[in-house]
Amino acid sequence: MRITVFGATGGIGQEIVRQALASGHQVTAVVRDPARFTVTGAGLEVFRADVRDPEALRPAVAGRDAVLSGLGARRRADAGIAAELTRSVLGAVEAEGVRRLLVVSAAPVGPEPERSPLVDRAMLGVINALLKPVYDDLRAMEGELAAGATDWTSVRPPKLTNKPLTGTYRTVVGGNPRSGRSISRADVAHAMLAMIDDPATVKQGVGVAY
Repeated sequence: MRITVFGATGGIGQEIVRQALASGHQVTAVVRDPARFTVTGAGLEVFRADVRDPEALRPAVAGRDAVLSGLGARRRADAGIAAELTRSVLGAVEAEGVRRLLVVSAAPVGPEPERSPLVDRAMLGVINALLKPVYDDLRAMEGELAAGATDWTSVRPPKLTNKPLTGTYRTVVGGNPRSGRSISRADVAHAMLAMIDDPATVKQGVGVAY
């Protein structure tokens, strides 16, 4: 499979690249600064580009089977970047006729699980209040996807950790796992790669958590 990865210098993006290469895929990693990208391997192409320019991104996505994005705000001050950059990626993907697009969002963007424990509801309320600009940005990003023509999937993890890949986690299409409080970046990447060929996840938000 030929895959393009945006946000390839980030924690999830690097994991997507590593795991995709290990599975024998051809991977194009789109980066702004190649010096910050340390992943190597057979089948890897590093593509330098300004992600804000859809025309500059078209060669990176042309002819690909899927595009995966780990782009998004890493702090409250970066709110707005997810929708802006995803809009550029979406423009390039649609211009080149690539159908499959998967992006990283966040669990609070999805619905609260049924029968969620009180402590989880309280925690979610605090997090939503503290990071409202970031989550509003992600909601805007998902709105861009919903208005587009791609077969998109928005993957919604809760708190991210740097723990190793387990391959064991829960997913809920259209919702969030009950009491799902964390997941590693490696397992988010694993889930995204597994969803590429899963028709049940097309045009859906999918919660992932332990």
